[in-house]
Amino acid sequence: MSFLSPWFLLLLLPVVALAVAALILRRRRERYAVRFAALPLLDKVAPERPAWRRHVTGGLALLSLLLLATAAARPEMDLRVPRERATVVVAIDTSVSMQASDVAPNRMQAATEAAQRFIDELPDEVNVGLVAFAGSASVLSAPTTDHEGAKQALTGLRMAERTAIGEAVFTSLDQVAGLMGATGEGQVPARIVLLSDGTNTAGRTPEEAAAAATQARVPVSTIAYGTPDGVINGEDGSQVSVPVDEQALARLAEQTGGTAYTAASSDELRTVYDDIGSLIGWRTEAREVTAYLAALAFLLLLTAAALSLRWFARLV
Repeated sequence: MSFLSPWFLLLLLPVVALAVAALILRRRRERYAVRFAALPLLDKVAPERPAWRRHVTGGLALLSLLLLATAAARPEMDLRVPRERATVVVAIDTSVSMQASDVAPNRMQAATEAAQRFIDELPDEVNVGLVAFAGSASVLSAPTTDHEGAKQALTGLRMAERTAIGEAVFTSLDQVAGLMGATGEGQVPARIVLLSDGTNTAGRTPEEAAAAATQARVPVSTIAYGTPDGVINGEDGSQVSVPVDEQALARLAEQTGGTAYTAASSDELRTVYDDIGSLIGWRTEAREVTAYLAALAFLLLLTAAALSLRWFARLV
């Protein structure tokens, strides 16, 4: 925590002095009470009340003064706030290798559920777009703040042969550029999150896509999803090995300034998405919290006054 007007913290000194004075007076009162403790009418003249009540009301009043003095110094705190106008395009691999069940129940279903959760946890202000790719890339949902619509677009994905990672990046970049042109806002914070399990086998190369993403200043974060032991059933009934290709995806992320992740289970994929979401959707910045402290001080002082009226029939 920092303070915009730190000299006002000197107001804490009289509050501390008041607390010390209250303690001294209390001790004197206790010594005075001991002198007359044997008087038979003491209980009738001054019936005993629970001491903790006085501590509660006095403590709340002092705490409210401390908060008011701190609020006068205009404190600032680093708070997590949503990014405004940020755009993220999720590109998800729908090649037949995503049928592999090395990730329960299979790569495709686990990836879809994790992507829906990822969209759910992004701030409402973030534009979300969806691209599906196998032998080619297609837009499932243009970038929009309609997160429910984007999640719905993830249902009923169709699988196909081959994997066009480069085309997925180019299609995602087109969506980012289209949003900028439609809103007339120019460059906006944007990122592509690409999830795949294989090597590029169709369309333009990932190197070409990386060059285009770098020029557009749009980092591509990649998620290599699956395990080296993944297999699917071939047309002749034999099992075909479909190991995840981490290196190819890591190179794409590195060349564009993004981050490369690996996930070998649905739990790991959720963790990866949580990490990406915190980077894309939120930022940490200093915010003045004077109003919050002042409001809390008011509520504490009001509570102290109400309790004092209830217990002692006076405000203080």
